[in-house]
Parts: sequence; structure tokens; C-alpha cells
Amino acid sequence: MSLKRGLAALAAWVGVVFAAGTASADQPRPWEMTFQAPASPGMDRIESFHDVLLVIITLITLFVLALLIYVIVRYGKNRNPNPTRTSHNTMLEVTWTVIPVLILVFIAIPSFKLLYFTNVVPAADLTLKVTGHQWYWSYAYPDEGGFGFDSFVACRTEQDCATTKGPNGGPALRLLDTDNAVVLPVNTVVRVQITADDVIHSWAVPSLGIKTDAVPGRLNETWLKIEREGMYYGQCSELCGIDHGFMPIAIKAVSKEAFDTWAKQQATKKSASAGGDSASLRLAHAGND
Repeated sequence: MSLKRGLAALAAWVGVVFAAGTASADQPRPWEMTFQAPASPGMDRIESFHDVLLVIITLITLFVLALLIYVIVRYGKNRNPNPTRTSHNTMLEVTWTVIPVLILVFIAIPSFKLLYFTNVVPAADLTLKVTGHQWYWSYAYPDEGGFGFDSFVACRTEQDCATTKGPNGGPALRLLDTDNAVVLPVNTVVRVQITADDVIHSWAVPSLGIKTDAVPGRLNETWLKIEREGMYYGQCSELCGIDHGFMPIAIKAVSKEAFDTWAKQQATKKSASAGGDSASLRLAHAGND
């Protein structure tokens, strides 16, 4: 293979990898080298900050490499048989102290802005309560009638996933799909309150820029605003026991109208279930009497 063909093949491979990384959203992909495509304002800013840092660290690395090569060539034994006895240079020491400080200040300003943007919850339109358990998640919608449900991993092996139906009608995604997906409306500010009832877990959804610990006895809070409809996946990101790897997070983002319809259906089911339980209790008491 000629050099020209080899370079062309390499360029095509790099293009495919980066296209897959930027065009594919919502879930991890094989050989993915970049972030999942952002689907929230927070993740948009995280990715932008990452890109700026990547440029800065690349320039620093190249600069240090150039200095190292210069020192090796200029002050090698062959070209400099009598090494200098210089032990102090005030200007040089001030320079290599001040420049890194200025770089860190330059990095700190957008970093603090990003922390403030992601940590301060704006006025929310909806609240989602998340509780971590060994080893599944529980979700509650206190603003929509207080209904809730548990969410377990849909399938653990490739064989099971091939026969398990996913949310889009095809086979379920191994270690990502759940039996009950979280349903949220798009273009809506959602306050997410996160806790745990046993050990520390972590609720993380990469494409939404969310990673918040679920700590027993503590209520942590974050927020999200999903910008487009689709399925978004995450996993528990805190080692929490033997089945830590089987705590996926599946979020189905739908239109506001579809969410309202779904929420009413869930609230109705809860009311019907509560009514059935009450009737059963009354019959039991009547029988005892």
C-alpha cells in the first residue's frame, strides 16, 4: 500500500470514528472516542469547556516538547562539552511561575461559571424524585399526583436481550434498558432530587451532563432540560455492591402533550390501585366482624 493510500485510509477511519461520536446520541457506542452528543444545556457547556481545555493542554504539551527537544539538542554533550554552572535566574523563575498562574486563572473563570450553571437549580416546571437501592432505582413524580415505580435492568445477557423487547420495538440494550423507563417532557426544566436508602449510589446520564451521588439520609438536587425527544441512558456510577453493574438508567424524552397523557394514565392507575386496596381492607374487616 502506498503512503498516499495509507494516509487516505487513516483519514477515512478517523472521520468515521468522529462522525460516530458526534452523530450518535443517547447511548454509548463501540469504539466511541468523544462525548455522547449533548442533549441538554448543561452538557452543551460541559462539552464546550472540554474543547477549550483540550486546546490549552495540547498547546502546553507541544510547548514543553519543543523545549525538551531544544535542550537535548542545544545542551547535549557533543555540542556543550563544558556544562554551565548557572544555578539561578530570577527572570526565568518568575516567568515559569507567573505564566502557569495566568493559565490557571484563565481556566478557572469558565470553570466556576459552569459549576454555578449546573449546580444552581432554576425555577422548575417538574420534580422527579430518585431513590437508589441495592440494586435498582425508584422514581416518584410528586407534582403529578405522587405516583411512582421501581426500575430494574431489563436483561443481563445477550441471549436474554435478544428476546426482550426494548422501548423502540427492537431488542433491548444489554445493561442499559429497564423494565420501566423514566418519562420526561422535552424543553422542560426538571428538578431532580436524589437520595438512597442503603448505600451510596450515583445517578449519571452522560448525554444530559448529569452525575449526582445518591447518599442515604441526604437529599441531593440537580436539574436537567432535555432538548430533543429520544431515549437517554446512564448507569449507577458509584460502586455499591455485587450488582452495581446492573443498575441502568433509561430516560424516555417525549413531547409535553405525550407526557401529560402518560402522567394522567399513571395517576389513574395509582388511584385505581389505591381504591382496590381500600376495598380489600374493608372486606377483610367485614369478614373479621
